[in-house]
Amino acid sequence: MAQVHKRKKSTRMHGRAMGTHGWGARKKHKKSGHRGGKGMAGTGKRADQKKTLMTKLYGNSYFGKQGITSKSTKRDKRLRINLQDIENRLQSFIKEGIAKKTANGYELNLSNYKILGDGEVKNKLMIQAFEASNSAIEKVKKAGGEIKVREKKVMKTPVVENPKKKKAPEKKK
Repeated sequence: MAQVHKRKKSTRMHGRAMGTHGWGARKKHKKSGHRGGKGMAGTGKRADQKKTLMTKLYGNSYFGKQGITSKSTKRDKRLRINLQDIENRLQSFIKEGIAKKTANGYELNLSNYKILGDGEVKNKLMIQAFEASNSAIEKVKKAGGEIKVREKKVMKTPVVENPKKKKAPEKKK
């Protein structure tokens, strides 16, 4: 039996006898580095070629700076609520146990919130809050209610004078 001579793969995959296997220049057919890296690589600030993909996947907030990035900067995480929201959500506050209906009006315990004065007050509200704006206090008082704000402890540091810089008393002649 005659032996079959099989051609090498490299000779069969020649593109126009250039030795590139149909991939153009020799440097073109490489791994993911030719595409700019694997996965999300190349999706940075100037990645116009992948911009539509990124906006489709993650929205427009993917590119550019968002907010403060300093680790030492603390975000203001205090809870705030407007009078308008309190009026609209009175029934749900009663169901949740945050508010009670009494003979005097509604008693609300919003001790973690700052009360802001946006909106109108129609009901008589007795609110316990962490703090409140002046406009909110006025509007609630007009409606016949009150806002009790938790007292803040103000610490006064004593003024310490440097003894070296202290002036010596003048001597009499």
